[in-house]
Amino acid sequence: MTTDTATLLLAVEDVHRTFIEGDVRHRVLAGACAQVGRGEVVALMGPSGSGKSTLLNIISGIDLPDAGRVVIDGVDVTALRERERTLFRRRRLGFVFQFFNLIPTLTVEENLRLPLELNGRPATPAQVMPLLERVGLAARAATYPDRLSGGEQQRVAVVRALVHEPVLVLADEPTGNLDTAAGDDVLDLLVSLAADEDRALLIATHSERVARRAHRVLVVRDGVLAETQDPP
Repeated sequence: MTTDTATLLLAVEDVHRTFIEGDVRHRVLAGACAQVGRGEVVALMGPSGSGKSTLLNIISGIDLPDAGRVVIDGVDVTALRERERTLFRRRRLGFVFQFFNLIPTLTVEENLRLPLELNGRPATPAQVMPLLERVGLAARAATYPDRLSGGEQQRVAVVRALVHEPVLVLADEPTGNLDTAAGDDVLDLLVSLAADEDRALLIATHSERVARRAHRVLVVRDGVLAETQDPP
C-alpha cells in the first residue's frame, strides 16, 4: 500500500540488517519496505526470530540498519547522530513493551511524570491525573508498580507511552504477558488513546485478536514486509 504524501508518517525504505554470531551471518532484514500513515493502526506479524523486534529497534533509532533508511514525520532517523536519535526518540516516539518496564522505585504518578520531565515539560499532577482518571487508575497514583495487577501495570505503561504526545507509538507484544480479558482491555485502551489523526500505532504481535483490530497487517517474511488481508 502506498500512503499519500500528505498523510505519510513513517517510511521504511529498503532496510537491511544482518547479525554475525561467530562465523555465522544471520540475515534478519533484507530490503524491508513499508509506509504507515497518520491515524493508522498497523499490526506487524511474523514468527519468533523473523525480525519484528529488530525492525522496531531500527525504526526507533535504537539500532541502525546496514543499509536503507527510516523516515519519521519527515526526519531521516537513520541519518541522525546517536545523541540526536536519543532526543528524537524521547520527544517524538512512545513505547509499550510486553513486560511493562515501569520503574519499580517510582509511584504510578512519578512513572508518568518522568517522560515529561526528561523532555523539559511541566510534570505536575495536573498533567497526568486526567489520563489516570481516563484509564480508571486515579486512586492508584501513589501506588508502586509491584502493588498493581499485570493489567493495571500495562494500562499505566500505555499512558506513559502517550503522556508526552508522541507522533508514533511502537508496541512490542503489549498483550503477550496478560490473560485474554486484561489483554483485550489494554488493547482497547491502546487503540483508543492512540487514535489520533496525527499519530500512528505500530504493534508487533503474534496474536490474531490484536491483528484484527488493526487497519492493516504487515508480515515479516524472509526479511521483507508483505501486506496481508488475513493474519497468518
